[in-house]
Amino acid sequence: MADATSPQLDRLIAGYRRFRTNAWTPNRSRWADLREGQQPEIMVIACSDSRVDPSQIFDVDPGEIFVVRNVAAMVPPFETTPGHHGVSAALEFAVQVLKVREIVVMGHGMCGGCKAALTQELHGTEPGEGGFVADWIALLDEAREPIAREHGTEGRVAERAMEQAGVKVSLANLRTFPCIRRKEATGELSLRGAFFAISDGVLHVLDEADGHFHPVD
Repeated sequence: MADATSPQLDRLIAGYRRFRTNAWTPNRSRWADLREGQQPEIMVIACSDSRVDPSQIFDVDPGEIFVVRNVAAMVPPFETTPGHHGVSAALEFAVQVLKVREIVVMGHGMCGGCKAALTQELHGTEPGEGGFVADWIALLDEAREPIAREHGTEGRVAERAMEQAGVKVSLANLRTFPCIRRKEATGELSLRGAFFAISDGVLHVLDEADGHFHPVD
């Protein structure tokens, strides 16, 4: 490249070159198939946190999962008010057009968004200086109250409770979408909750019958 680059961009370019050598070239037939379209059966809603890449955690190939990532892996409830509804648009596309069979909401340990929701440290700030994040994580306000009463607002016990509660909030909000509710009722679509613990690399899956997250062996 003729233009000057930064060390950060240089690192990305080096990674791209490894990808071309180690992933794209040996799998050209796979990429040729994907050129015609995508048919993922699974949608994953995950946090934007750089430590929790769903493709890496689930070791999937390109085209296998349709991914949406945002702060704290949140799904807002169904609404038709004017605005730009990015998560809702992705859900509509995945469920109605791609016809995915499974939606997995994956929270994770040490989530900064959930911690901020628990401590409310970002509330009252202006948009562009924290206000957007505060407004987004306000989706967890109702979940915060019982956790704060039982565990307080500091420490890993309270934080993990908030992180796992966030997954349950997103699952509940998914079920406010008519197309999702209808397809889940007919068995065309399943909803799952998961939690990835960064500290030990263990994935936990939510059993909605008992309300607990159980580690995967």
